[in-house]
Amino acid sequence: MNVFYEGQVLWSQIDANQHMRHSAYADFGAQARLTMLEKLGLNPATLLGSQIGPVLFREELLYLREVGINDYIKVTSELTKSRADGSRWSIRHEIFRGDGIKAAIINVDGAWIDLEKRKLTILPKELSDLFMVTPRSSEYVEDAPKG
Repeated sequence: MNVFYEGQVLWSQIDANQHMRHSAYADFGAQARLTMLEKLGLNPATLLGSQIGPVLFREELLYLREVGINDYIKVTSELTKSRADGSRWSIRHEIFRGDGIKAAIINVDGAWIDLEKRKLTILPKELSDLFMVTPRSSEYVEDAPKG
């Protein structure tokens, strides 16, 4: 299991129905992605130094079970699809409650953006090599560029 975030659900992440609010799931997925990138050597300072950042095109959340206040969660991250150079990618996060029950699945599709030009870009080779060792799902596929 490729866990990249573990933590307690806070009162501020609870909605009026007394379970974790919908946007908190996305926040936990984003934190897991950033932690995963940092562990790969793609920390915010490194990316900023190259004037590159991750950008999402799509985020899909599948809610499976309720998560309550003070529950401890674990969030996994795996690459499900990417181009060979890592310029486009899809990542799946799974959120598990403290009792081990899977509570949600988050699927995201993204790429890299040049922070100055505000256009999509590719990572420099040395950063792409770091990204391409992202843990992969068992059904990982390499996507060919369109064109």
